Amino acid sequence: MLCQHLWRFGQKLVRRRPLEPSEQAESRLSRCLSTLDLVALGVGSTLGAGVYVLAGEVAKEKAGPAIVICFLVAALTSVLSGLCYAEFGARVPCSGSAYLYSYVTVGQLLAFVTGWNLILSYVIGAASVARAWSTSFDNLIGGHMARALQGTFPLHVPHVLASYPDFFALGLVLLLTGLLALGARESALVTKAFTGVNLLVLGGVTVSGFIKGELHNWRLTELDYSRAVATALNSSGHNSSSLGPLGAGGFVPFGFDGILRGAATCFFAFIGFDCIATTGEEARNPQRSTPLGIAISLFICFLAYFGVSAALTLMVPYYQIHVESPLPEAFVHVGWAPVRYAVAVGTLCALSSSLLGAMFPMPRVIYAMAEDGLLFRSLARIHPRTRMPALATAVSGVVAAVMAFLFELGDLVDLTSIGTLLSYSLVAFSVLVLRYQPDQNIRESEKTGGQELEMKPGQPEALAPEGTSDAGSWKTLSSQCSPGDPGPSLKSGQAVYGCASVLVLLLAAFSLMLAQWPGRLFSGDPVCTSVAVLLLLLVLGLTLVVWRQPQNATPLYFKAPALPVLPLVSIFVNLYLMMQMAGRTWAQFAVWMAIGFAIYFGYGIRHSLEEKNDRQPPDSSPQAPGESSPDTEVV
Repeated sequence: MLCQHLWRFGQKLVRRRPLEPSEQAESRLSRCLSTLDLVALGVGSTLGAGVYVLAGEVAKEKAGPAIVICFLVAALTSVLSGLCYAEFGARVPCSGSAYLYSYVTVGQLLAFVTGWNLILSYVIGAASVARAWSTSFDNLIGGHMARALQGTFPLHVPHVLASYPDFFALGLVLLLTGLLALGARESALVTKAFTGVNLLVLGGVTVSGFIKGELHNWRLTELDYSRAVATALNSSGHNSSSLGPLGAGGFVPFGFDGILRGAATCFFAFIGFDCIATTGEEARNPQRSTPLGIAISLFICFLAYFGVSAALTLMVPYYQIHVESPLPEAFVHVGWAPVRYAVAVGTLCALSSSLLGAMFPMPRVIYAMAEDGLLFRSLARIHPRTRMPALATAVSGVVAAVMAFLFELGDLVDLTSIGTLLSYSLVAFSVLVLRYQPDQNIRESEKTGGQELEMKPGQPEALAPEGTSDAGSWKTLSSQCSPGDPGPSLKSGQAVYGCASVLVLLLAAFSLMLAQWPGRLFSGDPVCTSVAVLLLLLVLGLTLVVWRQPQNATPLYFKAPALPVLPLVSIFVNLYLMMQMAGRTWAQFAVWMAIGFAIYFGYGIRHSLEEKNDRQPPDSSPQAPGESSPDTEVV
């Protein structure tokens, strides 16, 4: 009896949503976003203030002029996740992003974990950008706001609360929450305006840098460094400690290791494009616009990062870059000091579009989870005029505003990275698994052993189930090792699912070794080397097993190339970056997950649509995702 209860409980945790929505289910949100709107949203949320600060930090301390290579490597790495998101956006054009993708592939529990971490990432991201906006604006007016608030409302709880309550950030988040509540069309229009100004400023910075820059700054020597030290010592108010290390000089002063460390940092500069995937029910043609929006936004962001970093290192020797304000100080260095005001405008526009990009997907993920019953159903209510999830927008905006108002967010930024990287990994895993699964009608027929199957137009006859005959069983089993078979079967799909799960565990172990014991691994330690070689051999063997399985030939608007290698490399990169997070960050992650599990096991598991469908009598038709229910009606 106990085993039966445990089995049923385990089955509830891995229940999956149907891959294809019901034909009768129509989107309750407003389909008003074009491909250009999605591109602006992706660029705005990705190309934030980091482009004005990150390039200086990486160039001075990690890579030198080779930062342009760092951004190239980071962009190519981000494309791996972007292609996986693009395929799922074409396959499942609904709201929810990685949450929904996980739900249709790996089941309800991991889907809730994904959605819960997406909410965390967006809330903390929005709050931190709001405080950065407030700080940048305060710096422009001389820091009067911070001094006044610190003197009037000091907060003395270090590492938890901020040094003062930020009323400006609070008002900014609430203002943008009101803008989001007006509708997706209005939000997209404002995002396009801010993103356009940001791109114009960055384009001007790049062109100016190429005009005033010197190619000699890409091949600096020890003599140049000695002159810079002497100049710093002789200048009033300066000292040589403001200079960064020379390294070996030249274009790659810190070697290949510096490029890798810089690329790992630059990777986080491309986080944000996933917000495009949350617009599946608001894009006019999501199956086409989502892949295009992701690809074009990543390409534009790469051009901007590449151009700005190249211009910066051409204008200023990398060891003289000012880390806190690299671009304004670079123009002072070349004698174009007034350009700093244009850079300030671009920074504020970048922060504005980044804030909108963080707040825009938040209510949509909450809406998708509430519509499925995993969060409180009232959060899925739609306003009749704006066709927006009004309550979800208000709640998410108020939470982000309170976070920006009171809390110290610097220690929580890495926590958002764990959630984002986990989402990227689950999306890559989902693409890998689903490509090798049979069509849903074939899968159901094989489960029941039925003889009848309605063939789709153009579907190969060999895809029909073979019944229970010995010849049919042999043919089904042989499909697991024959890449020439016309299509996947239930057993070949299960084989891929099992192999992919083991591959994730092996890649996690290998990533842990690389992150925690790199010295022992590369110094030739016999134990570490043997374990690493064994792990790689197992990964290679299982990858070959997956590669030999037949893929589903169902046509899609976009398919990620190079399976199974591409999603596996994406999973490995994401896991490696997650393993480098500090122990304190993982402890904070555990606390957040404990809160989420309390909500899921206390409410979501009992109120989900899948639970209601399981309880319905056999003669009643199950409720399809996206259909209205009494708890999610339009208000």
